[in-house]
Amino acid sequence: MSCPALPNTANSSNSGGITIFTANSLKAIAMALMFLDHFAVVFLSNEPLLRNLLRFAGRIVAPVICFFIVEGYYHTSSKRKYTLRLFALALVSHIPFNITFGHSFSPFEATSVIWALALGLVALAALKSSLNIVLRLAILAACCAAAYTANWNFVAVLWIAALGLFRGNFKRQMLAFCAVGILFHLSIVYLRFGLAHWYQLGIFLAIPLLAMYNGKLGKKSKARAYSFYIFYPAHLLLLYFWNSLV
Repeated sequence: MSCPALPNTANSSNSGGITIFTANSLKAIAMALMFLDHFAVVFLSNEPLLRNLLRFAGRIVAPVICFFIVEGYYHTSSKRKYTLRLFALALVSHIPFNITFGHSFSPFEATSVIWALALGLVALAALKSSLNIVLRLAILAACCAAAYTANWNFVAVLWIAALGLFRGNFKRQMLAFCAVGILFHLSIVYLRFGLAHWYQLGIFLAIPLLAMYNGKLGKKSKARAYSFYIFYPAHLLLLYFWNSLV
């Protein structure tokens, strides 16, 4: 998969249990696993077992990022600027994503997960607005449709919507996350590809990881705050040029 801007957050919807990870810690874990996931896709086609094991661990990334997109929605000082930053990152990341994974430049063939995350943020804002319920659901459906060619497509949109609607109740958040993951991701993947994509079950590894989130940001700095915005397209370009040299 892949993933977006992991915004700063100071609160958590989780309570109880062992809470040892700050938001910065989870962002760092997500970025490391993302790199390994993408490394496996680019370089390990001839090593199926190792490739799938790394991809299994990499399935953690999308749920974690969707969780923090939601946290960012509730904590940002400007939802408009936050949304525009995600769309800008989606634009910047489009070419690095497509050249790294061998797609054409057309957004109608494929684009990065950032596009789906930005649309998920729009969908959440609509669902939390005072608009007529029919209009809110229509905007959600439109965002899902618009995310179809993105990495994690409408699944990321629905995860953000579900996690946002149940924010404040971690158990309900995770139940909603599982429902979306099973109905709109795993069932479709296994119907199309069978057990060859067993690594997709790794999405559930995100649950114990998020359960250990302590609701704190960690050390504040502008470099940390914008690290993912830089990391996402930069690591894709690194993999592309690395692959070109070997």
